Formats: sequence, C-alpha cells, structure tokens
Amino acid sequence: MRRKILVVEDDPDQLEAIRGNLKDAGFAIGTAANGVDALIKTRSVSPDLIVLDLMLPQLNGLDFCRTLRENAATASIPVIMLTGLDSYFTRVAGFEAGINVFLTKPYLPEELISKVEELLEHTSPITRKHGKSKLKGEDSGSVKKPLPKP
Repeated sequence: MRRKILVVEDDPDQLEAIRGNLKDAGFAIGTAANGVDALIKTRSVSPDLIVLDLMLPQLNGLDFCRTLRENAATASIPVIMLTGLDSYFTRVAGFEAGINVFLTKPYLPEELISKVEELLEHTSPITRKHGKSKLKGEDSGSVKKPLPKP
C-alpha cells in the first residue's frame, strides 16, 4: 500500500513541483491550497505525512500545525514545513507549533524525499492508530529545540 502524503501549498507552481516529485517517488498525493482545506482533507483522508508551507491563506502553517497537534486523531501525523522563510525565529516557531522537520525553498527534491522516507520509516499506521509515534526523541537531522539565546 502506497503511503499517503498531503501537500499544502498555495503557489500552484510550487504545489505541482512538490506533488510531482513525491508522486515520482511512489507516494499517493493529496493537495490543499490553504490551511482550512488542509484540515478538512487531513480529517477525511488521514494522510501518513504532511508537507506544509508556512504562508497560507485562511489558516497559516503554524496555526494549522497547532490545530493538528491538539486533536488526538491527527496529533501524531509527521509534518515537514517547507517554506521560503528561513530565520531563527521562523524555525523556533515551527518547532514550537509541532513540526518535525524544517526545510527551506529552494529545496533539493532528493532532500525532501529523503526526509519524507525517514519520517515515514519511524511511524507506522499501527503506532499512529494508537496515538504513539516513534518520532518523539528521534533525531531526524533537523534542529528539534530552540537554540539558547546569545
């Protein structure tokens, strides 16, 4: 069974590029162009992973992720934030909202696919169904906690 990924991106060209890269890698892809539609699709489709932009209409990526983490049915879905905003504060806000991996645009398709596969390797439908994710405490190669202030 192919793993399901929801790609949430409001730029049609970016959405198509991400969708195409992940589809070519063998994943089943769903898409949403704003945070509200993404929440609806997440609840109805129950994706195995979400690739999420930060700047979205109606509900931004941070608020989407916080809402996702507050619901027991969606709390353990891994989230990769893929955004053009790359600052210390953006990264900290993303991790505080509950993302698992932070990638910046422009990105290498191979890096995105690698991170998707890495996260999916550490989660299974069984662990998600019971609300237990193996992601907690795992190192995905990205900064998980805010760095100390200088």
